[in-house]
Amino acid sequence: MKRQQIRKLLLLVSLLLFPVTMWYFSPAIISMAMLEHVMNGSFFVFMAMLLLSPFFGRVFCGYLCPAGGLQECAAQISGRAAKQGKRDWIKFVIWSVWIVMLFLLFLLGKNKVTADFFYMTDHGISIAEIYNYVVYYGVILLIVLPALLHGRRASCHYICWMAPFMIIGKKIGQLLHVPLLHIEARKEKCIGCGKCSQVCPMGLDVVQMVQKEDGFFGAECIVCGACADNCPKKVLYYSMKRRKR
Repeated sequence: MKRQQIRKLLLLVSLLLFPVTMWYFSPAIISMAMLEHVMNGSFFVFMAMLLLSPFFGRVFCGYLCPAGGLQECAAQISGRAAKQGKRDWIKFVIWSVWIVMLFLLFLLGKNKVTADFFYMTDHGISIAEIYNYVVYYGVILLIVLPALLHGRRASCHYICWMAPFMIIGKKIGQLLHVPLLHIEARKEKCIGCGKCSQVCPMGLDVVQMVQKEDGFFGAECIVCGACADNCPKKVLYYSMKRRKR
């Protein structure tokens, strides 16, 4: 299978498994866990995102995120690019308020610190009771509605509470000059056809990124490789290098 077919299959599987895995990405469940001094599944998932992103950036967003899979399905209905810029900072405001709240909840808690990966799950399954489907479909609506109203992966751009972990980790890796998986460009071969920008799930101006020095080290690239796989001149390719000083 071609790489993009495999990527989309992985996203589809991740989306189908979302009723099982949702609590492991939940900002609400980790908040309740912090009040009880429990390091739960979402705590470990978010820490894994932070620790792996200096080396792999936002690969999770491009290949494994159920919310990303849902939004790429929604892109078949509304395929325009989401507006970027100041709106991209909304997710950092949401994330910052939430992180401060987690610290406060932890300080208010009184139990011993314990680890329970399956905290508040029934045999490890998130949506195990019928009333939880109200929450599930509420989250689905929260993810898909911005994508339908504002364009491709708008939820990733504007409100995702997971993306800042990977963006911050990626920036830390760049400051430490560790090798980072990213898209590299042979810009002298680019003919400016624009196919890369047309297929980018995040709606990025890939043609412009090709011309910039270190253009693919930006915060919003999810390293999905769609631009590389659709480039007629093979200008773009995966690379694992340190960012230039």
